[in-house]
Formats: sequence, C-alpha cells, structure tokens
Amino acid sequence: MRAPRPKVAVAAVAVAALAVAGCAESNRDDNSGGSKKDTMVFGVAGDPKVLDPSFASDGESLRVARQVFETLVRPEEGGTKVTPGLAESWTPDAAGTTWTFKLRSGVKFHDGTDFNAEAVCANFDRWYNAKGLMQSPDVTAYWQDVMGGFAKNEDPELPPSLFKSCTAKDATTVDLAFTRVSSKIPAALMLPSFSIHSPKALQQYDASNVGGTAEDIKYPPYATEHPTGTGPFKFKSWDVANKTLTIERNDDYYGTKAKLKTLIFKTISDENARKQALRSGDIQGYDLVGPADVEPLKTEGFNVLTRPAFNVLYLAINQKGNPKLADLKVRQAIAYALNRQALVDSKLPPGAKVALNFMPDTVEGFNGDVTKYDYNPEKAKALLAEAGASNLTLKFHYPTEVTRPYMPNPKDIFELLSADLKAVGINVEAIPLKWSPDYLNATTSGTKHDLHFLGWTGDYGDAYNFIGTFFDRPKDEWGFTNAQLFAQFKDADTTADQAARVEKYKALNKAIMDLLPGVPISHSPPAIVFGKDVTGIKASPLTDERFSTGEFKS
Repeated sequence: MRAPRPKVAVAAVAVAALAVAGCAESNRDDNSGGSKKDTMVFGVAGDPKVLDPSFASDGESLRVARQVFETLVRPEEGGTKVTPGLAESWTPDAAGTTWTFKLRSGVKFHDGTDFNAEAVCANFDRWYNAKGLMQSPDVTAYWQDVMGGFAKNEDPELPPSLFKSCTAKDATTVDLAFTRVSSKIPAALMLPSFSIHSPKALQQYDASNVGGTAEDIKYPPYATEHPTGTGPFKFKSWDVANKTLTIERNDDYYGTKAKLKTLIFKTISDENARKQALRSGDIQGYDLVGPADVEPLKTEGFNVLTRPAFNVLYLAINQKGNPKLADLKVRQAIAYALNRQALVDSKLPPGAKVALNFMPDTVEGFNGDVTKYDYNPEKAKALLAEAGASNLTLKFHYPTEVTRPYMPNPKDIFELLSADLKAVGINVEAIPLKWSPDYLNATTSGTKHDLHFLGWTGDYGDAYNFIGTFFDRPKDEWGFTNAQLFAQFKDADTTADQAARVEKYKALNKAIMDLLPGVPISHSPPAIVFGKDVTGIKASPLTDERFSTGEFKS
C-alpha cells in the first residue's frame, strides 16, 4: 500500500450516532450475566482520506474499505495467496488474455440491489472510462499502477490500458479481457481499489463527478457519505470533526455475519495516546504499536499480534533535486555512509532486518546476489572526493505527525541517517513537514527534494507490486529516466511462465541495485494490539485484518 496521496479535500459529513464515550459504556456487562459487548472502538494513526476505494491509496481509507466492500478475489486470511471473494473461481483462456470469473449468487449490496455480472461490468466500465480529474494519478493511483491508462487517455504520457473490456455472459459469469498477458492478473484484483460497488448507488450519488482542481480535489457525495458495497459491515457515519468513523454489522450479509454490531475507527495520531487509551479502556485495539511497547503490552495481558514483515523502508534520492545526485558515485557514497544495521538494532522492532532489495525476501524474485552497500564511511568519503562532491549540501525531508508500519518514529530515523551523512562530510538541511499533504506533496512531485524516506506495504505477493510500482516508469520521487530498465519491467510483466518471470525479477533487482536510485533501508514486522478480552482477529501481512471475526470473550 502506498503512502496516502496528497491534495484531498473531504466535505464534512454527518456526526456519528455513537460517541466514543457511549461506545465504552455499551461494552460493559449487564447485571444479568449476559454481555453487551458488541461495539469495538479501534484506534488508528490517521484519518481516512476518502470512502470510495477507487480513489484511495492510503492505509486508513483502505482499512475501512476492506470491511465495507469486497473484491472478486481476496487474500487468504493472514496471508497473501489469492482466494475466492465475490468470484468463486476464475480461469484464463489459452492466450492468457481473457479471464472468466464465476460469481457467487444470492449476494446483495447494502442498498438491497443484486450483485451480478452486470454490476461487475458497470464498475470496470466506470474505471476504464474515467475522464477529467479521475485520470489524475492523485485520484486513480491504483488503477494506473495496475492498468496503466484509460479508454481515452487525456494525458499523452499515460500508457495504453491493460484492461480491454468486461462482458457479462450471464448473471453469474463475467469475462474480463486484457490487451496482453500480465503478471498482475488476477492477484491485483485483490486490491480494495477494485472493490465492487452498487451501480445504483454510484449513479444516485454522482460517484464519478470529481471536481475542483489537481491542487484541491473535491469528491462527490458517494465518496464521503454513501459508500455501498457487499461486505460484512456497512457504512453508518463519519464525524470528521471528532475523528470517528462508524460502520455497523450488515445483517443481510450472505456469509458468516460479523460478531460485532458496531465498529468505530477513532483517529489518535500520537502513539503514546493510543496506548493510554487502550489501557484506560477508551479503545479496544490500535495499530502500529511502538517497538518498545510490544513486550510490556504482552506482559500486561493485551493481545499483541505481529504481522510478517511485508514492507520496505527506503531512502529516495531525487536525481533532479541536485545535479550531483545524478552522479552514481555520489549515490553510492550515500549508501555506504548509512549504518542501516545500527538503525535496525536501535529503532525498529524485533525481527526487523536490513534490506538488500526494494522488496522482502519472502516475495519470489528477491535476489540476494546484488551489489551490497555495507556500512563503510571511509569508502563513502573517497567516492565523494572522486565525484568532486566533498562539500555537498542536501535538503533532507522527513515527515512529522505520522507513524507507518515500516516507519515507527520518523524523527528518530531522520536523526540517525542524517548523522551518518554528516559524518562523511555531507551537509544536511533538515526539512520537517506534516505528513499529509505537505510532506507527500513535496516528495512525490517537483524537484525541490533531494533526500527523503518513504516506504511501502505490499498489496499482493508479486515482485512487480514492489519494484514495478517504484521503478517501471519515470516518477518525480526519483527523478530519473532509464528506457532500458523500463523495457525490462514490461518484458517481465508480460512473461506468462512463472519460473521465467521470477528470474527476470531477480535480474531487475540486480539492475536496480546497480543503478541505485535510492537505498533500501529495512523490513519491519509491525504489531497490532487488541484488548485483553478481544479474540478472533488474525494479523495480516497486507493489513487486511477482518474485524468481522472479532469478538469479546464472555
């Protein structure tokens, strides 16, 4: 999952019907011995940006979407393997370009309308025929990452669309046709951004009417007040001012009904405040547990779940930010200057490791035989001297008011990395910025940033989802163009044979670490915690926790 996209303006919506204090009250046992514990308040680190996952790329928006919406295929619980979702089965044709999905029957959207093949095609046609601001990468980021362009590209730099057409063969059979073989299909269809929405609600609430400007995007009512899916929870209200979003059990759900009646996401941006709210009983769980808090919370009896490390923290080097950064020797010097092992040992949770690739070693295509940049400050100084950059000054951006799975304390990470750079003679100009939208605007567009760190939690278990997302085309974050590398990515993605494709990903990982557009720092196993009496929820490497399975022990 990518960092949240900037430039989002969300209209205020109705106040949540249940205040957090009231929810805490509803979780108390009654005097008759029965239990009234049917409401969970879960602490999150940031506000969702938008409720239509077609337009979302931030973790908090997608967390909500995963409870309210469903996709044709979905990850296995607690893993990354593709399993049935709204589709019971799927098969490609002989050419590998048309996939037939057999859909579940008897499924209804939250507005009571039927889920069927026509509804699936209405959604794909909506995405494919996007116009105006819907073609902005800040609006349809995941469609563009997976499918490329649209039916009619308004930007000449957009590639042709991978998606070609959707055909409803009968009520429970749909054909999705693509312009070429792609490693992304069907796994990418697990992404919440490919959630299936009620066509009636999309039309009723003007879902595709994205207005404003690229700098100030205005979303339609559907995306802020009326998200309508098929999931085990349905949207109730979003109190933007009080930072609470409430969803409730879908009693008409076709599958196993949620055990919780009400689930409230409460934004508490400060990590220590989340911890204290858990201890006091104001919330019954929270995400992004600080590394130092894992063992104490376990000792106190809280249910701390550790996700597998399916992420990467990286230092990005913008080659357009400073002319010297276009020199490979300077980028190599930066890599050798960083004591990444010390950072892992002192600031990241147990189980974290130094990264060799821009993807974890659990993903096929990882290559342990790449150029390595072990900590060597003397070599860094020598390379800077050879490049005539011994008095280099770099603007180093870092984020504030945020915690991410790969980045538990941004300021601490910045201080360690900047100290390493200063030790080899690189002058650092610190530029702290609020995470959203300031930091994200500054580091993903333009040429003013030199160095910054960001990260990525994988969306599905394929190498392209990591390294392709970063490096398969020119991006302002990195500021380089390399036609040969981009062609390698296209070749790998269109290779149908899995074993051959894995070898091409290994070659790409080697090419990336030779080019060194940035420095992969670490992979971290983030933790999520629930109350002492909460059970039934399984940690997911994709942050795809299923709150519908959670319950309070009686």
